[in-house]
Amino acid sequence: MITGVPAVLSPTCHIADLVVFGGTGDLSMRKLLPALFHSDLEGRLAPETRVIAMSRGGLTDADFRGKVDAEVRAAVPDDAEAWQRFLGRLYHVSVDVGGDDDSGWSDLVKMLAGHEDRDRVFYLASPPMTFGPFCRELQQAGLVTPRSRVVLEKPLGRDLVSAQRINDEVGEIFDEQQVFRIDHYLGKETVQNLLVLRFANAFLEPIWNSLWIDHVQITAAETVGTPGRRGYYDHAGALRDMVQNHLLQLLTLVAMEPPARNDREAIRDEKVKVLQSLRPIVGTEVDRFTVRGQYTGTRDMPSYLDEPASTPPTEASRRVETFTAIRAEVKNWRWAGVPFYLRTGKRMPYRRSEIVIQFKDVPHSIFPGGTPNRLVLRLQPEEGIELHIMAKEPGAGETLLKPVPLSLSFGKTFTARVPEAYERLLSDVLAGNPTLFMRRDEVEAAWRWIDPILAAWESSAELPEPYPAGTTGPAGAHELLGRSGRAWHEEEA
Repeated sequence: MITGVPAVLSPTCHIADLVVFGGTGDLSMRKLLPALFHSDLEGRLAPETRVIAMSRGGLTDADFRGKVDAEVRAAVPDDAEAWQRFLGRLYHVSVDVGGDDDSGWSDLVKMLAGHEDRDRVFYLASPPMTFGPFCRELQQAGLVTPRSRVVLEKPLGRDLVSAQRINDEVGEIFDEQQVFRIDHYLGKETVQNLLVLRFANAFLEPIWNSLWIDHVQITAAETVGTPGRRGYYDHAGALRDMVQNHLLQLLTLVAMEPPARNDREAIRDEKVKVLQSLRPIVGTEVDRFTVRGQYTGTRDMPSYLDEPASTPPTEASRRVETFTAIRAEVKNWRWAGVPFYLRTGKRMPYRRSEIVIQFKDVPHSIFPGGTPNRLVLRLQPEEGIELHIMAKEPGAGETLLKPVPLSLSFGKTFTARVPEAYERLLSDVLAGNPTLFMRRDEVEAAWRWIDPILAAWESSAELPEPYPAGTTGPAGAHELLGRSGRAWHEEEA
């Protein structure tokens, strides 16, 4: 039984039963449950809201609460009363989805019985091939109500055909407005501030076009490799794992037209238009405009093929990319001629996710030594925004210019804690707000653009270009920009 209430309860709290399929897994323990605890701590969960984990684990409620206490408590604020209140929200049901034993479904039916007036959110923190079977068994158990919603984790399929099949299977049970396809990048403060920066400030929008912007760089770099995950990564790779969702989502927010209003569909309509305007990369253009790489070993770090794994490397292991860079173009009036460079990689020298808007040089410079302005939106490790402008160095005599940043660090500027991305997204799911989630046509438009690149890579006899672990990627990635006299952001810094 839930005891106690937070000191301040948000007036927008929605009473809900949140059912997490895969509720004892890594995503749940690292991201979902800590996010939900913070929401509870800050008064954003109604006292009646329950969190029901589903797994094959055979755990009792007490077992599950003990597991959460052991694995999650150290990662959240130390508040004994709030923690006990949160544990009281947690329940566990053992269900074998797709198996012969359906007794777990009857247990879930009993748990939800009498609460048909509540919102029901089914969060599928599981592989995409389970989405369709789970939704069918939900319906067969009589658990889908008009107030139900389903949350689908990425990746949504491996290509357009598989994504359409999953969407069809889920769509047989849930209407489109009930389906929330999650991308945690869209919950980051910097991403949300990008819309505010563009559409709530008068000085930027007049220059947010090809007349003033030279190019855009979007980077998601990780220092980690793939220890223990090679079985998954062999069949995913950087293009499916990061570009098709995260990086293309960021591209749409940079390139979208101003929506007529700030509502759940107007923003998503504009994002879809961007994806539909991407210039296809097909045939021989794949070699010109894309780069794929795989990290090799160094004295301190193993190669991708030598990473610890439960199975030895295969031919798929040799061919999979741990790095990719792409030169994309948005073919419309605003962005004609402006390249968008997308880059992601494992075993890079830094952990960094950022968007760099590189402006053109001034039409006529009267000062020597100037460099073009640059707007940097940092998503991680420390979220913030920097506008690099030219300033005169103090001193008499010759005028010397120096690029200096006007910096907004969310952590230093605002006294409130910067929430994790999943906190915002889970709050939106519970409130039924789909603005920061992907619509079906959006997901499928992204796959239509990605599929020809995948097909060209898979049919090619060439292996990914090697790059030493701990470096900024293969030489081809630097040549991708160098051919037009450009360079990646860190090379210019």
